[in-house]
Amino acid sequence: MKFTLATPYGVTYNDDTVLSVSVPTKDGVITLLPDHAALISVVIPGELLVEKDQGTQVLSVSHGVVEVSPGGEVVVLANTSERVEHLDIARAEAAKQRAEELMAQKQNMLDIDFARIQAKLEKELVRISVGNRYKK
Repeated sequence: MKFTLATPYGVTYNDDTVLSVSVPTKDGVITLLPDHAALISVVIPGELLVEKDQGTQVLSVSHGVVEVSPGGEVVVLANTSERVEHLDIARAEAAKQRAEELMAQKQNMLDIDFARIQAKLEKELVRISVGNRYKK
């Protein structure tokens, strides 16, 4: 099946020979197979798995949406995504630390700023988790 993963920075994955895609959604992880029913769902930060004949590609994704078209094409639009081999765990740990420090100052910030920092913290926690699980 055809699978595309795109962020505001460009297409990070595009392949016509995918066997399945497992996507983290607000209702749990869903695995999409060829001829899956059409759907749209909210993507949450987590690990996205792309199954191919050659093996599994692991990616870290943040908030977004997934669409399965009536023709079976799967498109994920996410704020960010990274292949596991490109994850910089040390950088993610440092970003997590900065976000936690900013969140400790909640009383001095607007709700929207707090929400942005919280989303950043979620993204970094997922990057760390996925990186630690799969990077060797």
